[in-house]
This record gives sequence, structure tokens and C-alpha cells, in this order.
Amino acid sequence: MAESVAETVTESPVKRLVVLVSGSGTNLQALLDAIAEMSAAVYGAEVVAVGADRDGIEGLARAERAGLPTFVCRVKDHESREAWDAALTEAVDAYEPDLVVSAGFMKIVGKEFLARFGGRFVNTHPALLPSFPGAHGVRDALAYGAKVTGCTVHFVDDGVDTGPIIAQGVVEVRDEDDESALHERIKDVERRLLVEVVGRIARNGYRIEGRKVVIL
Repeated sequence: MAESVAETVTESPVKRLVVLVSGSGTNLQALLDAIAEMSAAVYGAEVVAVGADRDGIEGLARAERAGLPTFVCRVKDHESREAWDAALTEAVDAYEPDLVVSAGFMKIVGKEFLARFGGRFVNTHPALLPSFPGAHGVRDALAYGAKVTGCTVHFVDDGVDTGPIIAQGVVEVRDEDDESALHERIKDVERRLLVEVVGRIARNGYRIEGRKVVIL
């Protein structure tokens, strides 16, 4: 894993967000609703574009209904994963984002993307990292017998769910929970936490010190 380098992003005018989606886009909608309710100036950020790794998804439809530009960058349209990563990097960079938000984006980005957006790429995970990383965090927490789980908002690095943690929210595991029921409760907390965190780091700025994220 690449060595962590301290990085500071300071307070400035309204931040530009590019949001990446792969499915229904409920996290995207939560961001759009918060910005519309508060105004971009008060929230501290505005969504300037939405990208996806597939066509015909509700996340893109939400963006289009909001009047936002969209783009699709599919892995199968490129000769290699590295070529896809380069194309995604350029597609995102065209909108000059201050922050990139993974709102249910189900692809792992590569070296070029992280070289361009490292320290500025925010992701959510449905477990309390570093416990239960990977694609099945909810299922794994249930199988382990965890009594509490939750969600994590973190910066993306070159590992799998290993980047510096920005904030976490706790969800109790109930005896009657199956994966679907637990995941729905986690998603409720996740949406609120993502909206709160993106707004705070946009308004206040932040500093990354090794594994610690300090919101200024």
C-alpha cells in the first residue's frame, strides 16, 4: 500500500463535486436534496456532474432530472482495466472537481485515478471499518455475530476499504435481522452521514495526517 502523505484542503468558495454511481443513486439524491434545501452556498458544495460505469440506471436518471451533465465510462468499452481507469480519470477531471464522491460506485479505481484524485475521493462502506471490508460488509457482520455494525465514510486509497476514516455511524444488529433488513437501516444512517461529512469538509476544509482526517 502506498505511504500516506499529509495533505491539507482548506476552506474556499463552494466546492465542485463529481458524484459516481452504479445503481439507484439514493446517496446522490440525498446530496442533491440537501444542497437544494440549504443552497449550495450554505451547504458548501454543488454537484457539477454525475458519472456511472453502466447505462440505464436510476442514478443517471436522477441526475438528468436535476439538470446535471452525466457521463458513462464502461469497463467493457476499453481494452484493459488500466485504459478504463485512464478514461474515467479524464472524464471526471473535465469537470474540475474539488471532491469526487463515490455514491454506490461499484468499481475499484486504479493508479491513475488515485494519482489525480487521491485525498479528494470520498467513499462509503456499510460496516465499521477496519472490520468487515469488501463487497459483503453487511453479510459478514451478521455471519460473525456482531452486535453493532454501521457505516464508514472514508477517503479512498489503493487498498480495499483501507483509506483514512472521516466519520462513522453505528447501527445496532437486531436478533431478527437478515441481510436486507440490516442493510436498509445502515443505508438510512449512511445517507445522513455522507451528506453531513461532505458538507463539513467542503465548508471547513480538512487535513489528512497519515491515517487521521482532521476537519478544520
